[in-house]
Parts: sequence; structure tokens; C-alpha cells
Amino acid sequence: MEPDEPPLTEDDATPANPDNEYGWEKLYAERVAMAYGRRYPMKVRIARFENCYGPEGTWTGGREKAPAAICRKLAKAEDSGTIEVWGDDTVMRVFTYVDDLVDGIYALMQSALEGPVNLGSDERVTVADLVRTVIEVSGKRLKVKYVPGPVGVHARNFSKARIKSLGWEAKVSLREGIERTYAWIEKQVKALQGV
Repeated sequence: MEPDEPPLTEDDATPANPDNEYGWEKLYAERVAMAYGRRYPMKVRIARFENCYGPEGTWTGGREKAPAAICRKLAKAEDSGTIEVWGDDTVMRVFTYVDDLVDGIYALMQSALEGPVNLGSDERVTVADLVRTVIEVSGKRLKVKYVPGPVGVHARNFSKARIKSLGWEAKVSLREGIERTYAWIEKQVKALQGV
């Protein structure tokens, strides 16, 4: 998607055309659950997360989300140094703090809604916004060098009308979530370095 496109609803995922196997895996798992729900007396509720992040999450090893990767890079960086970030600074994403997602899952499970429900923040940011936020939180003075690397689609924008119909909205801003996440990741980095 491009940043100015209208938000996609849950129904817009079909006909599916994910850009990689990970997307197909998620949609296939949804189809299996819904098929089971049609055959047996089970209500199927599917929460489609928008980029979960927070303390206690994966922060190293290549499977971490962008907020954790940027926090790790900054925690390891020397003040006045340079960090490398994949792609350019224009890719847009929504990052949703883990506590908000847990509250959203709870609201969904207590509701009468069935099927897929988009669950995420309304705060859309560019990679440059994310990096700038982490730098501010870290208190370091760093330069950023954008380098070639995987970035996925240019933008994603999902409607949250279904989950909002339950009165749920994300409460934790990116800044607040990064403050909590950076502090935790910085502690992990220092422990590995023996500091």
C-alpha cells in the first residue's frame, strides 16, 4: 500500500495476496480455525495484530520487530556514533504496544464479534519517526545511515472499526512504549556486556 490509501477492512484480506509465506501462513491458520468453527460448536475470534512490541519481546536474532531492533542498535551504539537502518526513511507502519494488544484480545474474547478483527494503534509513523523517537529516548546523539535491506511493503493501513465498536482503543503512545521498551532492552544489552 501507499501511505494515502484508505484503510483496509478485515474483509479486504480476501482474495488474499500476501507478499511472503509468513502472510500466507497466517491466513491459512485463520481458514483452518474458521473451518473448525463451522463444523464444531466453537466461536472463532481472530485478532490480527499490527506490529506488537514491548519489553520481554524478541530483541535480537533477526526475528525482532523494528522497534526492538532499533532499540538494540541504539543501546549498543556509542554516543556520537552512527547506526545503520535498512531501507529508506519513508516506509510507514503502525507499532502497537503489547499491553494494548492484551487489552484488545480480552475485549474481543468477551464480545460477540466473530471472525477476523484488526487490532492496532492509530498512530502511523515512518521509519524515520521511529528512529528519531528511539534516539530521543536514549539520550544519545547519533547519526543514522540508511542501507539496502528488506523493508516489506511501503505502507499498511488497516481499519480498526470492528474492535473500536467494543470501545477499545490503543492507549500507549509510541513514545511511551519506546521509553519502556528501550529501558528493558538497554538492560539486556548491558547484562550481555557485563556492565
